[in-house]
Amino acid sequence: MTMETDKQSFKTVATFTDKVMADMCVAMLGDNGIPAGVFGADSSYPSLGYSRPIEVKVNESDYEAAMTILAASDKAE
Repeated sequence: MTMETDKQSFKTVATFTDKVMADMCVAMLGDNGIPAGVFGADSSYPSLGYSRPIEVKVNESDYEAAMTILAASDKAE
């Protein structure tokens, strides 16, 4: 008996230096039905800044829709 796993790749849709902005991006995507996650927010002292960019990633299958939503959001501001 073999077990197949559904392996999903993630793609980065945005990068930030501020975790609050990354969390807002994740919330906006979630409000539009796209699950997203924050990657790279690993500092023990966030007030001192993060050592690398904070990335917002989505499932590869949601990438195009996420980019469309983020582009529309940028135009609305």
